[in-house]
Amino acid sequence: MHNDKYFSKLQRVQELVVTTVLGDIPTLILGPKLRNLGYHSIFAQIGSPVYIQDGVEFNGTCCIEIGSGVYIFKGVRMDARGHKNNKIHLGNRVAIERNVDIGCLENTCIHIDEDTFIAPNVCIEGPGDIKIGKRCLIAAHSGIYANNHNFADPMEPIKYQGVTRKGIVIEDDCWLGHGVTVLDGVTIGKGSVIGAGAVVNRDIPPFSVAVGIPARVIKNRVGKDLSITSSGEIGHGAW
Repeated sequence: MHNDKYFSKLQRVQELVVTTVLGDIPTLILGPKLRNLGYHSIFAQIGSPVYIQDGVEFNGTCCIEIGSGVYIFKGVRMDARGHKNNKIHLGNRVAIERNVDIGCLENTCIHIDEDTFIAPNVCIEGPGDIKIGKRCLIAAHSGIYANNHNFADPMEPIKYQGVTRKGIVIEDDCWLGHGVTVLDGVTIGKGSVIGAGAVVNRDIPPFSVAVGIPARVIKNRVGKDLSITSSGEIGHGAW
């Protein structure tokens, strides 16, 4: 245990040195090429080529895997510190736009698969595991939060009652519109579209169109309209 802590401190010092020296080199002065070369010594895995602009903050790089053809723009923060089993994985050709925040807490895996695009000001946070599939589009100002505060005991401060960590799955080819919020324990099925501003607090079937607060399925992309029955259940109507 003592050796593990010592090794972790050495890793953190190396990480700080490398990211401080290379992280703020302006993009127009060979910054991305120098970072692409220098970051190989501190990341768990990094492909080639990788385009990382200046002003990107990395913590826990020994737990971060970056595929080839990945783009990471200014203001992004990626934090995998907190547990040796944490992992942030960006698949090949993932693009992370400006001011995106991706963070683990404890024993967390955040996996973003290939060809997925994350727009500016998106927040993706554990501690529950998060898996975002291939070719997904996550629009600006969306939030994906794999945790929820417990609050059952009114006599105990909510801060001390702990959190859930059921995890979130967003399957391949999903599009989340502007300002969508996805809450802990949700699976969004393959090929689904979530309308702007929706709050997803329950599972969404594959190839659905869902809107509202909370998100409600209004259409199936394979050609059937959806209506709400008198019992409150979702029924299939003629499209």
